[in-house]
Amino acid sequence: MPAVESTMFPLGKQAPSFELVNVTDGKTVRLEDVKSDIATVIMFICNHCPFVKHVQQELVRLANDYQPKGITFIAINSNDVEKYPDDSPENMKKVAEELGYPFPYLFDETQEVAKAYQAACTPDFYVFDGDLKCVYRGQLDDSRPNNGIPVTGESIRAALDALLNNEPVPTQQKPSIGCSIKWKES
Repeated sequence: MPAVESTMFPLGKQAPSFELVNVTDGKTVRLEDVKSDIATVIMFICNHCPFVKHVQQELVRLANDYQPKGITFIAINSNDVEKYPDDSPENMKKVAEELGYPFPYLFDETQEVAKAYQAACTPDFYVFDGDLKCVYRGQLDDSRPNNGIPVTGESIRAALDALLNNEPVPTQQKPSIGCSIKWKES
């Protein structure tokens, strides 16, 4: 299956609101209730994609490094679980517990949230400022499975560091690359 790139959600656009269930504790998470006054990172991920598996440990490190600085992280899985049962809520909970995800892992059963964010692939990353305006969208870093580049999260880290230092986030941003979102057939 060929890799797909991010659609590159428009910079400055407001984060679409959502209310989804966190598979780890069964609680409903509403964006406006958990957003940060500094930055909110929204990640479209899943369990089965090799591109996501490649970066899972860095996602945990990244969140553990930046949550104490007041930044919120939210992971969302929007895949069709009938065709991809590895991405079911039960399996999402297992993966989140095994890897120690320090952020909510939400299930977008209707796929409406992925559509609102124009998410195209897993992983797909978005950073919103304190007003929930998009300041970054694209890749975690330059690492891909089998390209030999270490996973560092440097692209997201640069955006978050800029926000923390009240500096502009660089607008030169590279799209993420990964497996396509597994859309339900209509």
